Amino acid sequence: MRYIPSGQAVTKFSVATNRQYTNNAGERIKETTWFRVNVWGKQAEACNQYLRKGSKVLVEGRMQQDKATGGPRIWTGNDGSPRASFEMTAQTVRFLSSRQEDQQAASSGGGYGASDTMMAPPPDEDIPF
Repeated sequence: MRYIPSGQAVTKFSVATNRQYTNNAGERIKETTWFRVNVWGKQAEACNQYLRKGSKVLVEGRMQQDKATGGPRIWTGNDGSPRASFEMTAQTVRFLSSRQEDQQAASSGGGYGASDTMMAPPPDEDIPF
């Protein structure tokens, strides 16, 4: 966290959204989308104080386009595969997990865990549009 010259707090953190499903070939697929979140003011101070790796949060805010791509920021992962992350400015950050859950997630490394819901996407004929 840092303070800008006017004295307002600002902090940045990343949020991963995980999706797991089984494709048509029966393979288990894990997808992760990263969001880089900018938070200002008292919310920034609260996030800096209470958020830890593995914390469950709900972030509401405004998406920002990457100036170079006009969309997400494109980068190359350690394995050489292309990756994308999205940047947003938070209007509201809600803490969804307790301190005890945060401590357990941090000690286990976060990520996919036994408590994650695993669902297959609905068949196309079940989608009403």
